[in-house]
This record gives sequence, structure tokens and C-alpha cells, in this order.
Amino acid sequence: MRVTNKMLSNNFLRDMRTNLNNIQTLQSQLSSGKEIRKPSDNPFKVARSMQLHSDIAENKQYNENIKDTLNNLDSTDTALGQATNVFQRMRELLISAGNAAYGSDERKAIKDEFNQKVQELSQVLNTNFDGSYIFGGTKASSKPLTTYTDANGNSILAYSDKEGNVLDPSKDADSANQMNMIGQKIKVEISQGVTMEYNVTATDVLNFKGTDNNVSDLLKHIVENLDSDDKANKDKLTGDNLTDITTVMSNLLKVRAEVGAKQNRMEAAQSKNEDENFNMTDILSKTEDIDITQKMMEYSTMQTVYTASLQTSAKVIQPTLMDYLR
Repeated sequence: MRVTNKMLSNNFLRDMRTNLNNIQTLQSQLSSGKEIRKPSDNPFKVARSMQLHSDIAENKQYNENIKDTLNNLDSTDTALGQATNVFQRMRELLISAGNAAYGSDERKAIKDEFNQKVQELSQVLNTNFDGSYIFGGTKASSKPLTTYTDANGNSILAYSDKEGNVLDPSKDADSANQMNMIGQKIKVEISQGVTMEYNVTATDVLNFKGTDNNVSDLLKHIVENLDSDDKANKDKLTGDNLTDITTVMSNLLKVRAEVGAKQNRMEAAQSKNEDENFNMTDILSKTEDIDITQKMMEYSTMQTVYTASLQTSAKVIQPTLMDYLR
């Protein structure tokens, strides 16, 4: 086969284009710092990179969920601490009411302070965090509790409907539904496929564990006994009522301990997610990022090859028109 000058030129141009494409690829990798710029560069690595990006984004969102939940639990723990102080003061007032030396004026003063503590308890359990009532269950947009004054001027604690009125679950289906919403748990996803109930509801605080008694009924009975001149009712203050308040405080401490356990679990999940993100980011870097030293060496080599190709072609393809005219 006869080798012509045109064949030499075409082969040279093809090889030069290959060298230039290699240089362009290396320049693109060096400027971007990435091994791959488009799926056709390496389909397997692109698929793996996309999955890693998705997993990292999910983990970041899980950590945001955990941070919001931890803030909510912190607010819950603070509110439960305040509620504990309220019940502790109520307990002290009941003990004081049992003092035989106290007359009607002292008992009236105790009742007045007790009524203030009932209102304070309502305020604590209506704590709002980030636009939601933390003890309201899934009825978080309106306060779960309210107080009203009875015919004797006593403050009565009661569940609240969405308009702020006393909630009567037996009134209609909507009222019953609102009552159920107050007692419902809220779940949060803290890892792939892992959800956790984190909130404390008003019913958790007001209902005695293991009994059907309700704190609002207990407080109502206490103020009625403080108003009564009957010795049997007075004796209940330091008897059954005091025992029930102590039980309420024990329940409250148990709920608060559960909140602390949830906080610990959340912090552990947060640490786990952060470690996973670090590991996945490291894998992503190894998948996408270039070895700058290696690429600089490859780039220098390709520049040398390109320069050598130009020099070689200048010597190999020398014939001109004058060479044919000789």
C-alpha cells in the first residue's frame, strides 16, 4: 500500500486531536477538582456519587429533625420542672392547711394562693415553643388547657377547645376528636426507617398513672375542702388530697425522667448521623475528587507528548510544492 502525504497528515491530525482532547479532559478535571463532569465519563461512579449525595442530604435533614426535637424536649423539661415546683408548693399549702391553729382567715389565704397556683399550672402546661403548644399533642395550634372561675370564686383547671372554651368531650364528635388530639403522640424520623415518639401531652401530666383520677378533679376537690367547715373534709386535705398530690408529683418525675431518656437517645442518634455523614462525605470525596498531584503529573506528561508530536510532525511532513517541482 502506497503511503501518501495526505495519509500522514490525516494520521497526524487524528493523533493531535486525541492529545488535545486528553489535555482538555485533564484541564477540566484540574479546574473543577472533580474526576467526572458528566455521566458518560464514568456511569458507575456517577450513579454511586448521586446515591451518596442523596444519602448525605437525607442525613442532614434527619439531623435538623433531631435538633428541632431536642429544642422541643428542652422546653418540655423546663416546663415540667416548673410544674413540679407548682405541685410542690401546693403540697406545702395542704400541709399548712392541716395546722389546727389556723383559723378561717389563714385558710382563706391558703385557698387564694392555691387558686393562683392552679392558674400558674395552666400557664405552664400551655407553654408554646416555635408556634406550637408542646403539651397539646396533635392539637398544637391551640392551647390544651384553660381555667375558669366557679360560683365560689375558685379557679378550676379544664381542657380547652380550639376557641379557648372549656372542652366537653361528650358534647359532640368534634369535641371528642379534639380531646383525642390532645392525648396523641407526635413522631419524628431520626434515621432511615427509625421513628420516635417524643412529645409529652397534657393528659400525661394530668392523668395519674395506673388510675382514672385527673389532676383537674383533684384540684377542684382540694379548693372545695378548703372552703368547707366540715371536719371530715378538712381531714381530707392532709389525708387523701395530700396523698394524691404526692402521687401526681411522682408521676411528673417519671414523665420528666422519660423526657431525659429521650434527650439522651436523640443526642446519640445525632452523633451517629454526624459520624455517618463524615464517612459518606469521605467516600464521596474519594469517588469524585481528583488526586491533584497525580493529575498535575499527567497534565505535564500530556503537554510533553503534545509538544513532541508537533516537533515530530515538523520533521516528518517536510515536502512542499518546491519539492515536487524539482
